[in-house]
Amino acid sequence: MNVLTFEIPGDVQAQQRPRVTKFGTFDPKESKDYKSFVRLVAAEHAPETLITEDIKLSIDVYRKIPKSFSKKKHQQAVDGVLRPTTKPDIDNLVKGIKDGLSKVLWHDDSQVTELVARKWYSDNPRAEVTIEWQGK
Repeated sequence: MNVLTFEIPGDVQAQQRPRVTKFGTFDPKESKDYKSFVRLVAAEHAPETLITEDIKLSIDVYRKIPKSFSKKKHQQAVDGVLRPTTKPDIDNLVKGIKDGLSKVLWHDDSQVTELVARKWYSDNPRAEVTIEWQGK
């Protein structure tokens, strides 16, 4: 079993709905920029060749703790007792990351056969990505 783990620093940008015009379908600038950033980070950790096997993908998204939280709520958030239940949805957070990793670490998103995604709070916003696959 091969395991690759790395961190994407900063706030995770949720995948926004694409804009459709008479000229085609376009990714909003924020989503496009975030995917480019994910590609850049992932390229530093990429194996020599793209993964061709099926993949187990785990993503832990750490959202910034709101300043409005009391000291007690802040501590509960740090301890993982209080979890983010606000928007953006976890699947929209994961989508931007998966799109950024495609063609950098693996050929296509269809290779992801198992996905674990979780939202947490942290004073250090980031995404922690773990990829597991069989192979050489």
